[in-house]
Amino acid sequence: MINKLIQKIFGSTPKTRPSGKPVSLSKEEHGIDPRLLSNNAVRVVRILQNEGYDAFIVGGAVRDLLLGLKPKDFDVATNATPEQVKRLFKRAFLIGRRFQIVHVMFGQDLIEVTTFRGASDKPAIKDESGRLLRDNNFGTQSEDAARRDFTINAMYYNPANQVLLDYHGGIKDLRSKTLRVIGNPEQRYREDPVRMLRIVRFAAKLGFSIDKTTGAPIAALAPLMNNVPSARLFDEMLKLLMSGHSMSCLKELRARGLHQGLLPLLDVALEQPEAAHFIELSLEKTDQRIRQNKRISPGFLFATLLWTQVEEKWAEYRAKGEHPIPALVAASSDVLDVQTEKLAIQRRIATDMRDIWLLQPRLERRTGKSPYRLLENERFRAAYDFMLIRCEAGELEAELGQWWTEFIDASGDRRQEMIDTQMKRAPAGSQAKKRSRRSGHRHRKKSSAKTASETQDIIEKTE
Repeated sequence: MINKLIQKIFGSTPKTRPSGKPVSLSKEEHGIDPRLLSNNAVRVVRILQNEGYDAFIVGGAVRDLLLGLKPKDFDVATNATPEQVKRLFKRAFLIGRRFQIVHVMFGQDLIEVTTFRGASDKPAIKDESGRLLRDNNFGTQSEDAARRDFTINAMYYNPANQVLLDYHGGIKDLRSKTLRVIGNPEQRYREDPVRMLRIVRFAAKLGFSIDKTTGAPIAALAPLMNNVPSARLFDEMLKLLMSGHSMSCLKELRARGLHQGLLPLLDVALEQPEAAHFIELSLEKTDQRIRQNKRISPGFLFATLLWTQVEEKWAEYRAKGEHPIPALVAASSDVLDVQTEKLAIQRRIATDMRDIWLLQPRLERRTGKSPYRLLENERFRAAYDFMLIRCEAGELEAELGQWWTEFIDASGDRRQEMIDTQMKRAPAGSQAKKRSRRSGHRHRKKSSAKTASETQDIIEKTE
């Protein structure tokens, strides 16, 4: 009966009401389970409403609630200004330049509060390609709905009375699994090119199709991505790769012509069968961990994506006579230099990537005290997981991964027995002498140059 009522409502309701009034649905009609709500998000809404303001849970949280999923993040929209919101909460912080928002903190839980956006009598500040640079205009809820990107993200839920407001046929598109831009697609993409990445991510993550009119301009407007600030581009790429459907996202990016330049070296790697296999394997394992609600390190993810390029550079430096570890340091720097020109990879993430890469040669040394020291290294587990992917991809012998898996769980006596066995198997004279610090003084390209002391610091960090 309820389904018939919903179908009746949606069947007679245009995607955008001419009057600007939303479709209003009761809890029986929309079916949102209140138990999936964040207590802190409900608290923010209640405090704002008690002060006389309008306040709603909005955006992706509402979309996920309608799909029966527990949202990871909750956003609140209100007619209170950022300054008025900030005064109501002890731990509230104003952020943003293009459009000011408030982050309200409850311990480690963050609720993002935005003021309804609206049109202005004055033209918005844009660059030459049409991208919005500053747009700090407040408005009504209907104006705010029209400013949102996709119909499925333009719904407002009031936890106080459990009523859902839908301005642009979002539920209808949600039920038909369709992604549709609100307004003129080309204009909306020009205002914010990142919307093209977002719609690809949602299509892959939700298993939705992109409306034909919505998808039509993407290929032609793909070069606009070159005008997006690198820090914002990195954040969006991280969301895409950690969506739990990363391989599907990459395939959709390539199909839409959006992949060029986002991960420059990855573009080349995906054209090479062996490299593509390694990347697909690493992304598949990343997706599995995310679906199992396991922690994922961004540094580990990017380290796997760019490893094949590091390997190529590493081989080039060794062919020139460079010692293995300094050669790997130089190769790592070369690859990171190219990537950070496009994506603002945070320093801590780049450090994690470099550490994982530099531990790989040491994992192949299973004699003396080296295995014990490796177990104490804070990056050991990440480097070990990375090595297992290399083994599965056929880059290393499977025996190496099996040895370390047993060594990790073995008793002290068994560990020593395993090392002794490796010592007996090692060819005479194979124990390399410690590398000279002078190797750090070898000539390198300017882009990857390091002083001897800097190189030695990195070597000692992994020892």
